[in-house]
Amino acid sequence: MQIRELSVPGAYEFTPRQHGDPRGVFLEWFKADPFAEAVGHPLDLRQANCSVSAAGVLRGVHFADVPPGQAKYVTCTKGAVLDVVVDVRVGSPTFGRWDAVLLDDVDRRAIYLGEGLGHSFLSLEDDSTVLYLCSTGYNPGGEHGVHPLDPAIGIDWPTTARDGSPLTPQLSDKDAAAPTLAEAERQGLLPTHAAVEAYLASLRG
Repeated sequence: MQIRELSVPGAYEFTPRQHGDPRGVFLEWFKADPFAEAVGHPLDLRQANCSVSAAGVLRGVHFADVPPGQAKYVTCTKGAVLDVVVDVRVGSPTFGRWDAVLLDDVDRRAIYLGEGLGHSFLSLEDDSTVLYLCSTGYNPGGEHGVHPLDPAIGIDWPTTARDGSPLTPQLSDKDAAAPTLAEAERQGLLPTHAAVEAYLASLRG
């Protein structure tokens, strides 16, 4: 498995080794030991999610209060999505920066987003199926969002689907009503870099 840290600290790309033969393909999409060595602590798995999205569905940018936050290890088992991490940690040297990984059923990569980071993705094909391993369970009172089309963040979302057809972003009502990054900061919704670092130190303890 190849592991690469993204330009947003605390986020990593995992590229598994695939073993194929005439019957199909086998791969290990998560391995605890290489993960812990790269990230500095094990993944405390508390919930596993699955979402299926039509082409053009845009989910996020979602993040959770820290502590405890919600770290995610994400892959796409069918179809393709552009998966994006946004640094929403106030006081972080890379605050407002984003990076992206193409998750699809060809390279079968995964992305890890540590606590305090924002997560979003755009589906590039109908029925794109995304699996998440999460470090905490769903906590509606502690989960928030930032608008994925906020020009101040400037995510370069694809405009064409996997088959070359044009894409029109489709947002949920909740995501469409989400504040900009600046508004979320003024409202005190964003995690702080200091709180995230203190929580991660407790995990590495």
